[in-house]
Amino acid sequence: MARTKRSRRSYGAGEWGRNRVRIFPDPKTGMFQIEWRENGRRLTRSLGHRDWVRAKRQADEFAAGFIDAPNGKAEAEPEPLTLGKLFDIYGEEVTPTKSHHKRRHDRAAMRMFLGFFGRDRRPGTLSQRDWDRFIRARRAGRVGLSGAPVSNRTIAYDLKLLVAVFNWASKSRDEQGRLLLEASPLRGLKAPTEKNPTRVILSEDEYQALLRVSRDVDWRFHVALVLAHETGHRIGAIRQLRWDDIDFDGGVIRWRAEHEKTGYEHRTPVTAEAVAVLEEARRQTLGSGDAPVLPAPRNPAKCVSAERVRIWWHKGQRLAGLEPKRGRGWHSLRRKFASDLMDQPLKVLCQLGGWKTPHTVLECYQRADEGQLRTALDGRRRPRG
Repeated sequence: MARTKRSRRSYGAGEWGRNRVRIFPDPKTGMFQIEWRENGRRLTRSLGHRDWVRAKRQADEFAAGFIDAPNGKAEAEPEPLTLGKLFDIYGEEVTPTKSHHKRRHDRAAMRMFLGFFGRDRRPGTLSQRDWDRFIRARRAGRVGLSGAPVSNRTIAYDLKLLVAVFNWASKSRDEQGRLLLEASPLRGLKAPTEKNPTRVILSEDEYQALLRVSRDVDWRFHVALVLAHETGHRIGAIRQLRWDDIDFDGGVIRWRAEHEKTGYEHRTPVTAEAVAVLEEARRQTLGSGDAPVLPAPRNPAKCVSAERVRIWWHKGQRLAGLEPKRGRGWHSLRRKFASDLMDQPLKVLCQLGGWKTPHTVLECYQRADEGQLRTALDGRRRPRG
């Protein structure tokens, strides 16, 4: 005897494993679809109408064997989406639109995820257990090219890509109008965070020590060091400056959106110290127009690379006699800039340093020193008497 099941979204007739039939409305057209299995394959076909009563009758008759399969060629269920196939699609359509650094990270992270979860794994089957298992393995160094343990911040950065891929798939459709992924199984899962993140602020004494030896490293290192200190911008934006971006008459620098992490194009005035090193760079390069302010040593037509400025920083620390400290890099100058200007309105500071929102400045960049804390206490109002 045939069983029937009714629900708000679909109607099923027949018995599982024998003559099971299901009808449901197509979310795109509203036409009712009928679904059944034949020789182990799941087949679907449009009934060609939106009559609920008629569709139920057809399902009952088909399950009871009173009618044959719907006329027309049955449409086979598409091949299941695998993690490998999803990453291939994302890598072809989305990754190329990103910056060079993020393209490299996308490719490396996707290889890592495929090696850990398997290329044939179905994305919809990932769960909290897989999420936690990856975090433990990555933290222990059992996953990744380096084979070394990594921080929670690095793990969160990797997982951010996985979440982005799944969210994109849940909003993207194939050629037949079907969603690549019905819903992201990772929605709501929490990435690990650093309880005590290392956010080093370069001290004034350390900056002066680096400044004294900067020209011994390279004239370009001297220019980059002063610009990072005086403008508070990321080294990635500084090393990609072009002479077209410099307005010597107005004492202004244009920061291009494509070189800013936030994609925020803006213009900022600069100090006399910054103008002086830019004049020095112009004498060194005799550059103008679209030529780079900091040309690569072997190819003056290109900007100096990120790897080269890292090498210069480590060499500068060594010549300055500074003991290596984790977190003390180019970005520590950006934190110094934000802390030095703590007495300025946040709106002004954000505009000068290229921050889009003050929340990031407060949470990650500014830190009061002991002198500022004591000044605040000394200025505290006391009750009379």
